[in-house]
Amino acid sequence: MEHIRTPKVEQVRLLDRFSNKFTSGTLYLTATHLIFVESSSNNSTSAGQEIWILHHHIASVEKLSLTTTGCPLVIQCRNFRLVHFVVQRERDCHDIYSSLLRLLRPVSYEELYAFSYNPKQNDQQREEGWQLIDLGAEFERMGVPCDQWQLTNVNRDYKVCETYPRDLYVPITASKPIIVGSSKFRSKGRFPVLTYFYQEKKAAVCRCSQPLSGFSARCLEDESMLQAICKANHNSRFVYVMDTRPKLNALANRAAGKGYENEDNYSNIRFQFVGIENIHVMRTSLQKMLELAGTRSLSMSDFLVGLESSGWLRHIKAVLDAAIFLTKAVTVEGASVLVHCSDGWDRTAQVCSLGALLMDPYYRTMKGLMVLIEKDWISFGHKFADRCDQLDGDPKEVSPIFTQFLECVWQLTEQFPQAFEFSEWFLLQIHEHIHSCQYGNFLGNNQRQREDLK
Repeated sequence: MEHIRTPKVEQVRLLDRFSNKFTSGTLYLTATHLIFVESSSNNSTSAGQEIWILHHHIASVEKLSLTTTGCPLVIQCRNFRLVHFVVQRERDCHDIYSSLLRLLRPVSYEELYAFSYNPKQNDQQREEGWQLIDLGAEFERMGVPCDQWQLTNVNRDYKVCETYPRDLYVPITASKPIIVGSSKFRSKGRFPVLTYFYQEKKAAVCRCSQPLSGFSARCLEDESMLQAICKANHNSRFVYVMDTRPKLNALANRAAGKGYENEDNYSNIRFQFVGIENIHVMRTSLQKMLELAGTRSLSMSDFLVGLESSGWLRHIKAVLDAAIFLTKAVTVEGASVLVHCSDGWDRTAQVCSLGALLMDPYYRTMKGLMVLIEKDWISFGHKFADRCDQLDGDPKEVSPIFTQFLECVWQLTEQFPQAFEFSEWFLLQIHEHIHSCQYGNFLGNNQRQREDLK
């Protein structure tokens, strides 16, 4: 509350940007929300409408220069809402503006909404919320552990890879020295592990980060790891290695001592570049699209030209194409696939989760989608804190990677509405809450961090 200079301002006007009409009301500033309550005189028949905006949802706030009617305040939200107020006195407008600037930039996790949010639930109901999703049960549903795949406790204390979950599934023939050696040869220690098992063909989808191969380095343990993944599937003599990056980017990483698998060193792999752009390209693409959406009175042809030049749909198609390649490799060819990008927590999460959604109808139910997000995004360390700008961090780390995943799912629900239990409303709710910081699931960058935050 100490950051709030003026908790209440009357005679504020809200502009509807579609009809260009104004509504008058009172603006309230609380510790968690900005609330606009319409005056009853506007709408004598019923109680005035209320607009609640969570501080965490605000991406930017802009105070425009004073006009004859007052001082405009424009708020852009992370859930793509745009709100335009006009405050009568410039002094009041400045107070709200400077309070919001501080409130929308939390410095520590303890300031996030989850730590003050108090659901009307008893302890048992809260406990049930945390027990709703059980990833051990999810792997059992897929048929793992089995005669080829086992649960390893090598990461029980996050010693091998601190951004991975504690429980990891690896081929039975992958010994601890092989795992540890492979981990040392992979960026951020993210060695190949199982994320989805296609029981019908005994084919596996595995995920990891790029190898630290440079131009010539090799690692026998890492080669053994890929060999073990290949041998765990009797239906195929090779493993696809899908590098989700454009080839040019992977070559640039090679010069920095990282890179991609050399087919001469790995027996039985088939290597494939997919060409999904990096987090910086995606961030710029979304910014262009939002500028376009905020432009008034565009002709349809100008809108389509702008949409094309933003590149957004081209990126969505690239992610879907990669998921389709993965799905066909597993379900049609019966091959196991290893997916990676640079660090294995952005494009890798997109492709693995969408591939699983295409292969397995369970993930197209409400519960199944929640399990899928918990598994491939939350437990495998997608950096929600950085990508969704939860704390006042590095703006270059922010990127709409999870938003793209939700849009890809939405595109599929549009094409195959009968194949999904949920509608776009469910996807929008999830998108609201990756930014609201109201629940613990999406806080932080990995499981270990969430455990530290309790």
